[in-house]
Amino acid sequence: MPWMRLLPLLLIAGCAGVHAQATPSRGQLLYTTHCIECHSTQMHWRDARRARDWDTLRTWVRHWAGESRLQWTEEDVDAVARYLDESVYKFGRLAVEGSATPTLVR
Repeated sequence: MPWMRLLPLLLIAGCAGVHAQATPSRGQLLYTTHCIECHSTQMHWRDARRARDWDTLRTWVRHWAGESRLQWTEEDVDAVARYLDESVYKFGRLAVEGSATPTLVR
């Protein structure tokens, strides 16, 4: 049975994929700890959403962090905005970290 030789590799690959998905990002942790109480995923999908691009998404994350008196740093705001962008909005963002030419990150 040739497929039996592949079984250990498939099990290892499957476990590696599960581990990668099981580790939440800092943005996800901050969002689920502080924001999910008022913001369900339906809020982000509705037609009347106010975040229309990367910059307005960051602005709204910063606004609600301030309203909630969370005392988040800009890194925290960026992490939550990045999490929301990657999981819901898919705007992409301009990344200039360490580069002379901005590149669009999706």
